[in-house]
Amino acid sequence: MIVAVFVILSLLILVGSLLFKFATAEGDFALISKRHVKREEVENKVFWITGASRGIGEVLAKQLASLGAKLIISARNEAELERVKKQLAGKHAPEGVKILPLDLTSGEVSLREAVQKAESFFPDSGIDYMIHNAAFERPKTTALEVSEESLKETFNVNVFGTITLTQILAPYMLKRGKGHFVVMSSAAGKTPAPGQAIYSASKHALNGYFHTLRSELCQKGIRVTIVCPGPIETSTGSGAASVQTTTKVSGEKRVSSERCAELTIIAASHSLKEAWISYQPVLAVMYLVQYVPSIGFWLMDKVGKNRVEAAAQKGNTYSVRLLFGKKKAS
Repeated sequence: MIVAVFVILSLLILVGSLLFKFATAEGDFALISKRHVKREEVENKVFWITGASRGIGEVLAKQLASLGAKLIISARNEAELERVKKQLAGKHAPEGVKILPLDLTSGEVSLREAVQKAESFFPDSGIDYMIHNAAFERPKTTALEVSEESLKETFNVNVFGTITLTQILAPYMLKRGKGHFVVMSSAAGKTPAPGQAIYSASKHALNGYFHTLRSELCQKGIRVTIVCPGPIETSTGSGAASVQTTTKVSGEKRVSSERCAELTIIAASHSLKEAWISYQPVLAVMYLVQYVPSIGFWLMDKVGKNRVEAAAQKGNTYSVRLLFGKKKAS
């Protein structure tokens, strides 16, 4: 009898501990279990980061520099890249940070020239990691209200430019027999995202392409890590920016850009195939859509209309209260 009680109590404690960890987690269990960066996978490796002039891209550059990585930082704004490089000077030797202005919509010829220049910066090793961080996101709007211009701008950066850059760079990696693509996708690439239909579609497209790329090339030394952040607290900006650019609303719980960058580096250094970064309730929705889709999609159908209305009123678009018709969190 005593043994049975002990076993039951132990199981209850275990279940309670797991529920607490899940409720307070900043990412999926596989990611959180890794805890630390594998420094040997980062130190003296060459990382090329797009969208590195602000937000998560800038934070990634700073954290990677502090870990001893060599960097190529890209964005449209060369002045902002110079600013980031100056901030990195105290963490890394100046020759270890290269600036490469880049417009993902500039076409294949221009992107090919950019890849050739990037490869020439560190000719002894070439590019070890390509971090596709640059993305285009418009303010939330309904799926039927998206303009043709917005559709083209979003896909030109998030999909076409990113894929073209990959197709040009991958042969260099294949020749060396190694290379790692780290793709900053989004929770919107895993679940429905009411109010963000085109952005969500672009991230679903990236997920499909890069998961397939890995399955085709993994036996040739090419690794792919797809990172899917939920709401992240970071800076705003126009044009090519980081994966999440919305301003924090009262009541929303967002993972900091510093923690998001840290978890991204952990995921890449451990060669995780996919990593989710978010607090609840977004993380729970991702699990439901992934493993119990009938319930996950039902839940998002309940939330959809209210989320769009909350976005129009600048309210909390990640609140559990949206299930009950509440458009704004107090």
